[in-house]
Amino acid sequence: MTRSSIAPRLRQNSRFSAGAPLAGLLFAAFLTLLPVPCAAQGNGTKVTGAPGAGGVIGGMAKLSKAETADVFRIQSYLNSLRTLSSRFLQVSSAGDYSEGTLSFSKPGKMRLEYDDPNPAMIVSDGVNLAYYDKELKQVSYFDLQATQAALLLNDRISFSSGEILITSFERGPGVFRLTVIKGNNPLEGNMTLIFSDRPLSLKKWTITDAQGVVTNISLLNPRFGAPVSEKLFSIEFPAETQEIQ
Repeated sequence: MTRSSIAPRLRQNSRFSAGAPLAGLLFAAFLTLLPVPCAAQGNGTKVTGAPGAGGVIGGMAKLSKAETADVFRIQSYLNSLRTLSSRFLQVSSAGDYSEGTLSFSKPGKMRLEYDDPNPAMIVSDGVNLAYYDKELKQVSYFDLQATQAALLLNDRISFSSGEILITSFERGPGVFRLTVIKGNNPLEGNMTLIFSDRPLSLKKWTITDAQGVVTNISLLNPRFGAPVSEKLFSIEFPAETQEIQ
């Protein structure tokens, strides 16, 4: 079954709520998200701003000059990332534990495949995102821009445009924690990106969904900037696959 041109649409599916990374990324990660405060790390500084604070700079007005410089350094780093290949470990507060393989290529392309016994696979071709259950041979489609996946997959990220709002920024010894929400739907939920410093590198992210389920996704031996085959991002499934509305 090939789905190369899918009309953008968003469909909620119960599979994506409690247990899912996209099942965090299984989709507590990218479909539904709810802002919560983050605990301070070490002796780091915590700065919290209400959604929309400071107008279009949404929360950045609360940051010191040093913190603002760090946020823009993170923004430049994320925009410099074009590809990622990694093993990942997903643990959620609902008790779910999964491992798998993650690949992405900007703009908009991603493949997330879980190890057995989890039969899930998530693929984005740059416009649409498909969730495929290999065991049931069923697929559901989502508009990529309507999901939180777009936050990491967009060609360019800006923390000062109003599209992404900073709700918390923490600086600790050798670590940064940046919590963001979508500007057009601040009650959807939040994503906390966690970086090591010197050198700056994305290590993990944490998603809190509208039900309060927290999903942690840790990257294991990530490779940034390495070539990634475009074939990984083809939305193509066996002919007997059933589409779930």
